[in-house]
Amino acid sequence: MTQDHSAQHELRHSQENAGYDITNCSGPETPGAVLAVVPQLPLLFGESVMSLGFTDEEFQGAWKELDEPQLGGGWELFTETMGVKIYRLYDKETKLYEYKVFGVLAISSPELCADVYMDLAYRKHWDGYVKELCEKNFEGQTAIYWEVQYPFPLSNRDYVYMRERRDLDVDGRKIWVILARSSAVTACAEKSGVLRVKDYKQSVALESDGAGATKLFMNYFDNPGGMIPTWLVNWAAKNGVPGFLKDMQNACSNYSCYCQKK
Repeated sequence: MTQDHSAQHELRHSQENAGYDITNCSGPETPGAVLAVVPQLPLLFGESVMSLGFTDEEFQGAWKELDEPQLGGGWELFTETMGVKIYRLYDKETKLYEYKVFGVLAISSPELCADVYMDLAYRKHWDGYVKELCEKNFEGQTAIYWEVQYPFPLSNRDYVYMRERRDLDVDGRKIWVILARSSAVTACAEKSGVLRVKDYKQSVALESDGAGATKLFMNYFDNPGGMIPTWLVNWAAKNGVPGFLKDMQNACSNYSCYCQKK
């Protein structure tokens, strides 16, 4: 992803080319956020905060996609970039897309990848779109609160969600699986001017590819509300993922130095 100013310029340029005035849009309809988190890998990785009843079958279903991608029933190839393929499935009810990502990241250790994502404090150092990110206690429930900063004139989005990470040994294979979903029951007051994402889910599986890189599967959906044209949804997904992967690789490379300075 680009920095805030260049991202806003590119967004505005795309709006002008499409002849569409986005000033009345309350927010994006993309995986995560237009020019912010596409898809929302940052929302996911980490130690278990509080289980929402994630089942063994859900964890198994995630890691099995590393071996046998489940792409029947309408999944279509959306784009291919930086060693990953992104597929999407149209949801008739919400008129949004669910996404799956398969590929290999130029990150030496899947455990390092997971550790970087679980470190909320570190995230604030390398992700310029974090407005607020922390663990909070809501009436006895510990959850993660995340506000994503959108480029003007889009409204920011925020998430309240639970997550669970399991480090698995599957017949000698070391696999990191992380599940997350929004928590509708968590008592967290909504902020004025910020749109709450109430329908969010994500699953990720990571393992070594055996050649010094990390094999990835991710399944992602959120419904951020608001109104957004299809062209902008597609533009954000195609342009946001490569930038995010590059930022993630840089964050992993710099993580050791960050930890030493803490």
